[in-house]
Amino acid sequence: MSDFDQLIDRRHSHSTKWEKYAGQDILPFWVADMDFAAPDFIRNALHERLEHPIIGYTRPPTTLTEAFQGWLNHHYGWSIPAEWVVWLPGVVPGMNMAARCLGAKQRLMIPTPVYYPFLDIADNAQRQDVRVPLILDRGVWRMDLERMQSQIGGVKMVMIANPQNPTGRAYTQAELAALADFIDRNDLILVSDEIHCNIVLAEDSKHLPIAQWQPDIAKRTISLFAATKTYNIPGLGCAAAVIPDADLRTRFQAREAGLVSSIGPLNIAASQAAFNDTSDWLDQLLQQLRANAAKLGALVGPRMTKVEATYLAWINIADLGLNDVEAHFESHGLGISDGAQFGQPDYIRFNFACPDVLLTQGLERLSKALQS
Repeated sequence: MSDFDQLIDRRHSHSTKWEKYAGQDILPFWVADMDFAAPDFIRNALHERLEHPIIGYTRPPTTLTEAFQGWLNHHYGWSIPAEWVVWLPGVVPGMNMAARCLGAKQRLMIPTPVYYPFLDIADNAQRQDVRVPLILDRGVWRMDLERMQSQIGGVKMVMIANPQNPTGRAYTQAELAALADFIDRNDLILVSDEIHCNIVLAEDSKHLPIAQWQPDIAKRTISLFAATKTYNIPGLGCAAAVIPDADLRTRFQAREAGLVSSIGPLNIAASQAAFNDTSDWLDQLLQQLRANAAKLGALVGPRMTKVEATYLAWINIADLGLNDVEAHFESHGLGISDGAQFGQPDYIRFNFACPDVLLTQGLERLSKALQS
């Protein structure tokens, strides 16, 4: 039995995903947390660190930065200097720090639907945001740059997810080039959440770090990376902001004081092991996720747009005419994410990163929920 076939009982482990429905016959397919074991090489690194009996405050060591640099080079052929890297306890704190770089009257533009913490950032920073819907173009979700241009007044920053959560897009080089032109032409800063960069499922897609592929705007970018989604260690938060421009990097780091905690030693040990990984674990994970996506797609058909990346499906339920989306699916034994929280009602997000035996049960329930 592989790591991806094993059904692990997560009850009584204080799991946010599973304890939401504790004591109920509801299977959770909502939060972006995989039901796969973290790989042995990460757990071994944690055991090794625990051989030292003191778990104190820790500064990110040079070995962590070197591992991250090697990881970028290994996966993307991108060589960056160490001084570009700012270590953070998570991608979401990095997004919030970036928004605080804006002036009091400058606005933040966000294409939607999007990972729901994006939608709280402007309020957190006491700024205003401009939300511009993605367009569904022949089954593909795209940024509407024309509409974004029409609403550019007062905007100084654009914040995107690439790969895109919840639609599962992996933006192409042509799309990123058009976005880069938009950013440069309007004198903007681009914040790119690239946390799902390793999880590309479509054979004709690949992840393209925008600061690498569009070097003309690199000085305008804050790119956020982490190994936590790929290796299923989200409880061990550790993220890297790649900021090529020294002035922007200084402004960004100044927003850290008093708001952002240090990264714990176990978090560092886990992420360093992940960044150093050259095994076939990721290939096996992607093989499992592709099979799961295919099974889900076969069930829901055209309701689901093609999942190019991530392990999250975006499923249209507009025809059901539901007043309470979560309650409807919970009544069929399913915990899903209501699309309204991502900025687009009439959809649900379904996390299919789980062993086949669990997915099979979930799909049986999903079929009934969509028919009723």
